[in-house]
Amino acid sequence: MKDLTLAEKASLTSGSDTWHTTAVRDVVRALTLSDGPHGLRRQDESAGDALGLTRSLPATCYPPAVGLGSSWDPELAWLVGTALAREARAQGVDVVLGPGVNIKRSPLCGRNFEYFSEDPHLSGVMGAALVGGIQVLGIGACVKHFAVNNQETDRMRVSADVDERTLREIYLSAFEHIVREARPYMVMCSYNKINGVYASENRWLLTEVLREEWGFDGLVVSDWGAVNDRVAALAAGLDLEMPPTGTDAEIAGAVRDGRLPEEVLDRTVERLLRLAGRVGIEVPGEEPGWDAEAHHEIARMAAHASAVLLKNDGGVLPIAPGHRVAVIGELARTPRYQGHGSSHVVPTRLDSAWESLAAALDGPVFAAGYRLDGQADAGLEREAVTAAAGADVAVVFLGLPDSAESEGFDRTTIDLPGNQTALLHEVAATGVDVVVVLSNGGVVSVSGWQESASAILEGWLLGQAGGSALADLLLGVHSPSGRLTETIPHRLADVPSHLHFPGGDGHVVYGEGRYVGYRHYDTLDVDVAYPFGHGLSYTTFAYSGLEVQETGANEWRVELTVTNTGGRFAHEVVQLYVAFDEERPSRPRHELRGFAKVGLEPGASERVAFTLTGRDVAWWSASRGGWRIDPGAFTAEIGASSRDIRLRAELSTPGDGHAAPLTRMSTLGEWLDHPVGSRVLKEAFGGAALDGFSPALLGLARGIPLAKFSTFGIGLTAEVVDRLVAEAAGTPG
Repeated sequence: MKDLTLAEKASLTSGSDTWHTTAVRDVVRALTLSDGPHGLRRQDESAGDALGLTRSLPATCYPPAVGLGSSWDPELAWLVGTALAREARAQGVDVVLGPGVNIKRSPLCGRNFEYFSEDPHLSGVMGAALVGGIQVLGIGACVKHFAVNNQETDRMRVSADVDERTLREIYLSAFEHIVREARPYMVMCSYNKINGVYASENRWLLTEVLREEWGFDGLVVSDWGAVNDRVAALAAGLDLEMPPTGTDAEIAGAVRDGRLPEEVLDRTVERLLRLAGRVGIEVPGEEPGWDAEAHHEIARMAAHASAVLLKNDGGVLPIAPGHRVAVIGELARTPRYQGHGSSHVVPTRLDSAWESLAAALDGPVFAAGYRLDGQADAGLEREAVTAAAGADVAVVFLGLPDSAESEGFDRTTIDLPGNQTALLHEVAATGVDVVVVLSNGGVVSVSGWQESASAILEGWLLGQAGGSALADLLLGVHSPSGRLTETIPHRLADVPSHLHFPGGDGHVVYGEGRYVGYRHYDTLDVDVAYPFGHGLSYTTFAYSGLEVQETGANEWRVELTVTNTGGRFAHEVVQLYVAFDEERPSRPRHELRGFAKVGLEPGASERVAFTLTGRDVAWWSASRGGWRIDPGAFTAEIGASSRDIRLRAELSTPGDGHAAPLTRMSTLGEWLDHPVGSRVLKEAFGGAALDGFSPALLGLARGIPLAKFSTFGIGLTAEVVDRLVAEAAGTPG
């Protein structure tokens, strides 16, 4: 630090170009950053330093988070992370800009393909695993977009207006888990405002919560172009502006004139030096370079685990040997395997489902069936119907075109293109067994067409090996093991954020609060097409032997046995929910608190164990400014989805022992429910003081602040109320 001038220190707070930090003599080296939630997008520097969304160096395109999250497999996410890190090392990248862990508040968000789930626990666990895999090999991971970046519409200006409890329980929770468990080297702030304050200038977010409360000791970088006020951002806790705007003199000037303490700038420089010391290190046993074929197989393994079998009536899947197969749909030949925008990867190779099925089957036929631009084409439709009529099973590939979903804009519908659903109905009318394979980065509605299909395989976007992986699943080489990380509603109007998304006039109100996804549908018992956590396989599983043991203060061990009761090897995803049975819901009916993916041979069993802690039953109290555990009963639920609960155990917690201090404005009900306040009142007015109250009158009185009783002539004068407050606080006057 002592070797740096003020101007040099200021220069370190912004990049030297689009993808590099600033070097200062031989004191600080420049670090190379690269997009890469699901594959590197390292720019070819010889071609210039533009964003160049489709001109990056070839790299393995792994399943985007919409797919990888559906694997419910942290070990797999870790493996993908290590593969990303090897490619980063080979391409001279120091920090991978990913993963993205924003919550899928609405299925319309154009960037949902880059995010894991509608649930923060699942997003946090999968994100932490990916970060851990990247950083174990000496490459930095950058978790994004912090925070409340849940839409693309007006994303650079909009204010996400969210109450504190919803922020803490839903939108900050995944970031908190990753920061505490995986210790990422970088966090990227989002473009948007949070309750009126830009994330890049939000001291509460970047310093008080992220650093002081969660213990983050890494570097905060802006999203590209997210800084509006350099000095305000640095003071709030943002360390690095990307890309540079040539305004470093503003930082130096603010230090000189006293608007910015130099120790704030020095802390930022220390963080950059720390990051430089963490990345680029030698890792014992790691050879330079990477094996493109081996990484393609990792991508294929991840794709196997990510597709979700939604429906399989009559066991039409896997396709029986000897069946005549018609493969229909342009998406089988022209695969969609990733979304557009800053995460777009130039793959090392690309598998198509049609080529893979053609190589594995005896004489399948192909018909494009439709055009990807959405225009009707009667000739293509006739060819597809003819092909289907001569087959035993028609595998129809449907989905969204490239132009439908991307960074930068949101969708306006969750429907499939009309020319595709029209084709499906015509194919089904031939009487052939129909299997639908979906390719989409965001949820699509199945209502209105799923009755035309015997089986539906949700293929999401599965990366460069998705085509061959889908063929393996259809033919039974592997059993599907993905599970839904987001609910599939019947209609867009059923989505809890529907009336608020994407807002307007510079604001988007998170009016649904904590009731996002299954938290809404399950609490209100709203019918859905497929619930959160759902997914079928080619076998069956039984759950038994639930045991719960209290292992400490507000800590429990939950165990059960899972048995493969079918005829082939497959994976089951066991899900643990914590449930609260309330006549008038004050919180979601149940929430995911644990999961485990178990692979079993036919007839085999495995004991699965979870740990529940006080945090799992806590809720965020804005008045207390912290997590609160209320005493009472709750239920540990074990299920195969949020609506397929197999086992239950009733538990109780004594609470956290915290009693909120009573004030003059605490209500009579709060006094009566308080362990000290109730005694103080009874001693002051006699134990039977309320016995003569009717239930209606008592109900009315319980909601009145104690101070207000001084106007009712019942002896509770202002002086008496003050004395009671002092006695309840243990300081009698």
